Formats: sequence, C-alpha cells, structure tokens
Amino acid sequence: MGALRGRGLRWLAGGIAAVLLAAGTGIVVAYPAVAATACPGCYGLERLRPGLHVEPGLDEERRRQVSDAVAEGTRRVAGFFGDLRSDPQFLACVSDGCYERVGGGGERGVAVLNRAVMLSPRGIDPVIAAHELTHVELHARLDGAAVPQWFDEGLAVLVADDPRYLRPAGEGDRCLVAPTGPLPDTLDGWLRAASADAGVYAQAACAVSRWTVTHDVHRVVADLAAGAPFPV
Repeated sequence: MGALRGRGLRWLAGGIAAVLLAAGTGIVVAYPAVAATACPGCYGLERLRPGLHVEPGLDEERRRQVSDAVAEGTRRVAGFFGDLRSDPQFLACVSDGCYERVGGGGERGVAVLNRAVMLSPRGIDPVIAAHELTHVELHARLDGAAVPQWFDEGLAVLVADDPRYLRPAGEGDRCLVAPTGPLPDTLDGWLRAASADAGVYAQAACAVSRWTVTHDVHRVVADLAAGAPFPV
C-alpha cells in the first residue's frame, strides 16, 4: 500500500509543482506530506543524522531501530543498482499521531515527489524502506522516462526482498502467485487493482522476477532514459 500512495504523490508532483512554488504557507495546509519532506523541522521532527529525521522524544533503542532499518533498506537498494544516484530525505514516525501530522495515511510508507520517503509506525522495517527508496532511485535513473506501473511496483518488491510477495532468493522461481492476466500499465489501473486485491503486488513481483531472467534491468533502465521503448 505504501507504493500505491507514493506513486500517487509522485504523479501529483507534475501537476502541482508550479502551485507549490507560489503557494507559500498554503502548501502546508493542502499538501502536508510535501511540506513536511521539504521542512521536517517545521513539523517537529528531529534530525537523527544527515538524510534522516525522526519523531522527537525517542529513546536510544528506538532511534537505533529506525536508523538501522533505513540503513539496511538503503544497502539493499544500493546493492541492487550498484550505487545510488538519488539522495532522498527519510522521515520516520513511530506514532500514528506523528504520521498523520506529516500527511501520512494508513500505508506503511510512501515515496514523495521522487525525492523523499516517509515511514509510518508500521514501516520501520528495511523491507519498507527499501521498497520506497527503490521507487525514488528508479525514477532518478529513468530521468523522466516512463515504465509500466506493474514494473515499477514489482521491481520495488524484488529489490526490497519482500517475503510477503516472493519466495526467498536461491529457490529458483520465486513466485508465490503467478500473474493471472495482464497487469496494470497505468497508475489508475494499478490503484483500482491494488484496492481490490493487494495480491497484485505478488503478481507484479512474480512478473518482474521472471522478466529479470531474460533482461538486464540496468541496461534497460539506461536505454529507457536514453529514449528507448520499454521492451516487450
């Protein structure tokens, strides 16, 4: 569900960017998630380390848990891509009140405007951090090029190594649920499908894991950024 909302926010960015630049304090009311990622301190978050802001008042153990989850999630994404071209801010909340205040909802995490990641109390986990960071990193590498929605979501599951939707690596075919038909190419189609059945994430992960057997993801992403079409 995190990628769902995150993708919605990413698409929202294109339509409201000019408004955000001109709206002043209006963006705090209309788009708290955007405003919070731009100014975490304005929403009461504390800087734990460069690139990571957390809910204030956490004890040392909780702060370490958050930091370790983000660090491991980042390691997974960097390990898959070889390096990182994105440098998003992470905002992490361990209470529902904090997460609602920064504009979050019921999801575990969201990628905001392709340049920030917000983690909910249910998303303080390397899997969720890696999933959302994968969206940010992929789009940084695509440089404006588009990919089918099923690929965007399925790749995030694969890179995050999410055990909810894939078998462990090294077990051959990692699919838990094979696609039963064409997967959504568009955001609207994905939102409808995922709202009806969260199992679409497992289907997308299966499709991408099988796709990577015959395609070099890194080469394809570079070709897409250069203007090539998405390979069938």
